[in-house]
Amino acid sequence: MTDHQPRRDAAPETKSEPEPERSAPGPRMGGRRALLLAGAGVATALGGAAAYAYLRGGASKANPGAIRDHRVWVPATTPRIVIARGPSPANNVRAALGRIGGMRQLVSRGDVVVLKPNIGWDRIPEQAANTDPEVVAALVSACLDAGAAQVIVTDAPVHDAARSFARSGIAKAAEQAGATVILPGEAEKRSVEIPGKPGRWSALEPLVRATKVINVPVAKHHGFTRFSAGMKNWFGAIAEGREMLHLGMDESVTGLLALFRPTLTVVDATRVLVRNGPTGGNLDDVKRIDAVAVSLDPVAADAWAASQVGVDPSGVDALALAQRKGLGLVDFRSLSPVEIEV
Repeated sequence: MTDHQPRRDAAPETKSEPEPERSAPGPRMGGRRALLLAGAGVATALGGAAAYAYLRGGASKANPGAIRDHRVWVPATTPRIVIARGPSPANNVRAALGRIGGMRQLVSRGDVVVLKPNIGWDRIPEQAANTDPEVVAALVSACLDAGAAQVIVTDAPVHDAARSFARSGIAKAAEQAGATVILPGEAEKRSVEIPGKPGRWSALEPLVRATKVINVPVAKHHGFTRFSAGMKNWFGAIAEGREMLHLGMDESVTGLLALFRPTLTVVDATRVLVRNGPTGGNLDDVKRIDAVAVSLDPVAADAWAASQVGVDPSGVDALALAQRKGLGLVDFRSLSPVEIEV
């Protein structure tokens, strides 16, 4: 087996874990800990300190449009990407999280966690235009079990927000799991700066004040960008004026990733829209894959998602630009992804 071949592990047994010591919310460091996420391991190779400093900037009086760095420190042995395959989306999430050490590696007691699924469209789950509600609910439960004080689920849909939240099944599933669901009309807005894009942009306030952020896209075809996953999913964090982000799309999605710096990316590939995305609607365009990928590298997560849609990630300009900026690695196979059959 080479480094370019995924490892296959059996699904981990469910065991009760002792409650780890908890510090105040925020990154945790230790002598045997290393930052395993986009920008850290590749910063030296892609330009060293300059690339990493670009990511580490936070909100300040001099730069009030910035957002905190949501990434965390985890053990150096933690896999960068885990792919779980099985018929239950929730079980896939739980198995993949277990293989990276559980949500307690990432979420501290008292955290305010925002989940950003794709709820862009007035579609039912079977049409695969939005994130599967079972994936969202499993993540809500995992965050609350890890000690989060609040889990918020939000997005700014393209279609009517109330209908999209309802018909996607996400609002009901998230609320039943214990989340606070916030439609864009109910959220305050905050002015932010997107790296590489001029001007200021109106973002959903929960994403600005969150202490941890988990991006939960669905992998699918996109008529303009060829595929859609985590980087494109950040469009839904911008409440107003985002149509202008279509100008210079590669710079837009890369800038959004640099702005939000997620704690974790969880790609839903339960059902994949392989044609006529991003809206979809025809069940004949949907392929059942029954997989979920959990990754600390958001670029690798998107590269894997592209491969599920039939797109060669090495030929995607936005991914190449994100790698050049130290945001992650396009060659997800080089990270020796762990694959689990659930």
